[in-house]
Amino acid sequence: MIQAIMRSSTIEDIETLTDAEVLLRSHREPELFALIVRRYEAPLLRRARTILRSPEDAEEVVQDAFTKAYLYADSYKIQTGATFSSWIYTILNRVAYTKYKSCRRETSVRTELNPEQYESVKDTHAEFLEDLTIRDEVLMVLAKLPETTAKLLRFQFIEGKSQKEIAKSEQLSVPAVKTRVHRAKKLFKKIYNAQHYE
Repeated sequence: MIQAIMRSSTIEDIETLTDAEVLLRSHREPELFALIVRRYEAPLLRRARTILRSPEDAEEVVQDAFTKAYLYADSYKIQTGATFSSWIYTILNRVAYTKYKSCRRETSVRTELNPEQYESVKDTHAEFLEDLTIRDEVLMVLAKLPETTAKLLRFQFIEGKSQKEIAKSEQLSVPAVKTRVHRAKKLFKKIYNAQHYE
């Protein structure tokens, strides 16, 4: 498939395309979507494996996420404070947690998540993030937060980065990241509730 892309464009042209441009062009040139797969398959698989114990389930979920991203590409809108990666991770999260709940119902046994994943999903102060169907509303609230605050929430809850990874990329200590994420969640919830419940 990549070879077909190479025939119609130069390597330099292809590599300089942003993810959003590739997504847009993939409607006219479906083979271009292989670039999205190439760029995101490995990180999405890592994310899916932190949610699901089965490698086979993780692979199935990633394939489903790519299918949904392609089918619903026209719903992708460039928004302030949001990135293409946050959009595709949101799709992956939604599909993975649906699969997780389905597997749990089938086995009637609660599957243990690792502590960090459990904290990010089940934190009672962040239940408003569990329903990932509210993606657009979440992105609107993130756009109203200070950039440093929004960035921490995007990293942990949308892109699925660990607090250790965030600490390294932001040159902070892990306790500092925990404190800032806690404050960011409280501010997010305050703004979200003001928009919807007041």
